[in-house]
Amino acid sequence: MINQERVWNRLFELSQFGKQERGGVTRISFTDEERKAKDLIALYMKEAGFVVTEDAVGNVIGRKEGRIEGAPAVIIGSHIDSVPHGGIFDGPLGVIAGIEVVQTIVEQEIETDHPIEVIAFTDEEGSRFRFGMIGSRAIAGTLNKEHLQNKDQNGVTIAQAMKEMGLDPNKILDAARDPGTIKGYVELHIEQGKVLENHHLSVGVVSGIAGPLWTKWVLTGEAGHAGATPMGIRKDPLIPAAAIIQYIETETKKYPNAVATIGQISVKPGGVNVIPSQVEFTLDLRDIDEEVRNKIEHTIVSYARQICEERKIEVDISTLQRVTPVPCSKEIRQVIENSCKEIGLETFTLPSGAGHDGMQFKDFCPIGMIFIQSKNGISHNPDEWSSKEDCGRGTTVLYKTVLELAK
Repeated sequence: MINQERVWNRLFELSQFGKQERGGVTRISFTDEERKAKDLIALYMKEAGFVVTEDAVGNVIGRKEGRIEGAPAVIIGSHIDSVPHGGIFDGPLGVIAGIEVVQTIVEQEIETDHPIEVIAFTDEEGSRFRFGMIGSRAIAGTLNKEHLQNKDQNGVTIAQAMKEMGLDPNKILDAARDPGTIKGYVELHIEQGKVLENHHLSVGVVSGIAGPLWTKWVLTGEAGHAGATPMGIRKDPLIPAAAIIQYIETETKKYPNAVATIGQISVKPGGVNVIPSQVEFTLDLRDIDEEVRNKIEHTIVSYARQICEERKIEVDISTLQRVTPVPCSKEIRQVIENSCKEIGLETFTLPSGAGHDGMQFKDFCPIGMIFIQSKNGISHNPDEWSSKEDCGRGTTVLYKTVLELAK
C-alpha cells in the first residue's frame, strides 16, 4: 500500500521553498521559490517512474503509460503555489499524494489499462495577479492572451512574468488538451473547513464545487449633521445597508449548501459626527446548485430594492464575477465512496465552498474530489494542519479510486 511516511516527508521537504521565518509558506507563481519547488516535484515524479514534461504555461506533468495504446488518461492534479504566508498542505498534498499513488502502483508492479498523469498546475491561487487557475485553464483551452495582461501590484503582467521564467506567452494554446485524451480528473485536498472535524471523520467525498457570485453594492443617500438632522427626515444609507446584510444572512441560512459573506464595507464620508452619504459593500454568494444561488440572489435583490425605495435611498448593484458551480461526477463519487468502504472509512458527502482547478474541466471530463480533515478548519494560514494519518488515509482512498478508474 501507499507509503505514508514518504508522503509526509515530501510535504515538509517541499515546504522549505518559500518558508517564512514566522511560519507558513509564501510561494507565489513565476518566482524563484516556485521554480525550485517545481524542480523538486519533477524529481519526485522521476523517482516514481514517470516520464516528466513541462508544458507552455509551466504545468509540471508526470505520465505513466497504460496497457491500451491511445486510451484516455486518468488525471490526478493540484497545485504547489501558495497565498502569502499560507500553509504547507493546501495544494501540495494533492500533487504529492498523486505521485505516491503512481509510485505505489509501480512498486506493486501493477499494470493499468489507462495511462495515469499527475499534474502540478501553475498558479491556482491567483495571489499575484488576482487571476487564478492559469495552468488548468490552459489545459482546458480557456486561457487566452487577454488574460495574460492581468498585472501584479508592481505592474508586471502574467505575460512578462512568464518570459522571466523562460516561458513563451505566445505558445499558451500549445498547452490545451483534446478532451478525448482525458478519461477523468481526481484531486485530493484538505477541506479548509470544519465539517469533517465536527463529524469526527478523516475523509469526505465532495459533491460539487460551489461557484462564487461576487457583487458590489452601492447605496447612496444624503450626508448631514449628526446632531442637527432629525431622525425622521434623514436619508441614511447605512440603515438599509445593515438591514440588507442581516437579511442576506437570514435568507442564505435557509439553504444547507449556501454561504454568503460581506467581505468589504466602507462608509463615506466617514466622519464620527456625519450622517453617511454612501455605503459600499461586497457580497460573495456561493452554492453548488446554480438555481439555488440565483434564487437567493433574486430574493435578496428584491428585498433590497424595496427597502431602499421606502427610504428614498438609491441602490446600484454590479456583478464582479459569476462563476458556474461544478457538480462532481456521480460515477467518480461512487468509486470514491467504494474506496472509503474498502478501508473501513465511513462515507460522508459534503460540498466544496472553495474553488479548485477541477472547476476548469466542467465541460471537459468527469471530475471527482476527496477531502481530508483540516484542524480547526484553518487554511491559507501558517497554522493550517492535517494529521499524518489523515494524509495517509486520503492518499489511500485516492490510490484505490485511481486504480479503479484506470482499471
